[in-house]
Amino acid sequence: MESSKRRGSESNNNNTKNVDDWLPITSNRTAKWYYSTFHNVTAMVGAGVLSLPYAMSQMGWYWGGVVLLTSWVVTLYTLWQMVEMHEMVPGRRFDRYHELGQEAFGEKLGLWIVVPQQLTVEIGVNILYMVTGGKSLKKIYDTACPTCRPLRTTYFIMVFGSVHFFLSHCPNFNSISFVSFLAAVTSLSYSTIGWGASVHKGISPDAEYGPRASTQIGRMFNGFQALGEVAFAYAGHNVVLEIQATMPSTPEKPCKKPMWKGVIGAYFIVAICYFPVAFIGYAAFGNTVEDNILISLEKPAWLIIMANAFVVIHVIGSYQIFAMGVFDMVESYFVKGLKFAPSTMLRATVRTVYVALTLFLGMTFPFFGGLLSFFGGFAFAPTTYFLPCIMWLAIYKPRRFSLSWWTNWICIFIGVLLMVLAPIGALRHLILQGKDYKFYS
Repeated sequence: MESSKRRGSESNNNNTKNVDDWLPITSNRTAKWYYSTFHNVTAMVGAGVLSLPYAMSQMGWYWGGVVLLTSWVVTLYTLWQMVEMHEMVPGRRFDRYHELGQEAFGEKLGLWIVVPQQLTVEIGVNILYMVTGGKSLKKIYDTACPTCRPLRTTYFIMVFGSVHFFLSHCPNFNSISFVSFLAAVTSLSYSTIGWGASVHKGISPDAEYGPRASTQIGRMFNGFQALGEVAFAYAGHNVVLEIQATMPSTPEKPCKKPMWKGVIGAYFIVAICYFPVAFIGYAAFGNTVEDNILISLEKPAWLIIMANAFVVIHVIGSYQIFAMGVFDMVESYFVKGLKFAPSTMLRATVRTVYVALTLFLGMTFPFFGGLLSFFGGFAFAPTTYFLPCIMWLAIYKPRRFSLSWWTNWICIFIGVLLMVLAPIGALRHLILQGKDYKFYS
């Protein structure tokens, strides 16, 4: 009887190991510290950086600068918390965001708190990147051939989306490391082009730095929307535990040390991308800047084409980084919950359907600025700004009114404000844009 139980236990352990060896997040743990750098840069520096001058134009110099700097500091702190919590229980690793949530809030409640928000972020980013990639391809076409027949944005989104029907079949994070590296390099490149071309252009003679809206109500809603755009620019937290899970770890050499080293490198790159683009782009165009700085830049044509090509390469890699988390959740549900056998056919079906779904939604709702702000406030603010702080308080229980206690509650307050205010401004913006919109135009 005992030997039968032992064999059953061994069989279950083997099955679990086989499933973990197949799932995208846990199948390969050989990543180096610099993988963390370019995976985090790829996850964070994306469509968000292109909208920062627009966000500045909605908030003005003072409040725009305060919000940008505060967000950089707060999100670096909460990212440090997540890196630390990855192995806070000896002998166990929290490889996924929702596993950490379950440790903090309980087995069932943790899933309900974390999974809907994380899926909203990851799916929302993938939809938005379909739009971003398509619009950048269209900008390349229009700039390279201004006399050619105009084509619908929908066609370019379809071209961009077709790439992911192939790339999405890469099995895990480490298999897309080269794509992620290219994406990180190109993010730095197009950010530099964005502010460098703005410097070359100089300040427009008609540049004004007053409010974009003519009414007090309009200015207030624009400010709310800008908060969401800034929140969207700090998106890497949603996949940071999954990235850390790809690193080897032992009690003597925990993975939090190389992971943090990579995060510091990533945040340095974030700073030299975000702040120059935001301040110089706003200085050059004032309150007439577009919600994508590269759309505002028209000359020289070859540089604009190059910058948009870099954007396309970057969002290809960034789409895959965020999609990998979704693939892991869905494939885990099928093989662990519904007891499907791990197979190439299951993986191919899940990923093809997902890419087709995000492609369809991107073509149907290509509202760049409004989408960016809505997702930034509604989902990014909780998972990036204050959910790590709540989990830290729940798990570590720092002494009341201590520095750690105050720091976490201040971050929670900031994050809740973002979550409440940003979607309000975004929804107004979406309604105003949607009034005259024609589907698949």
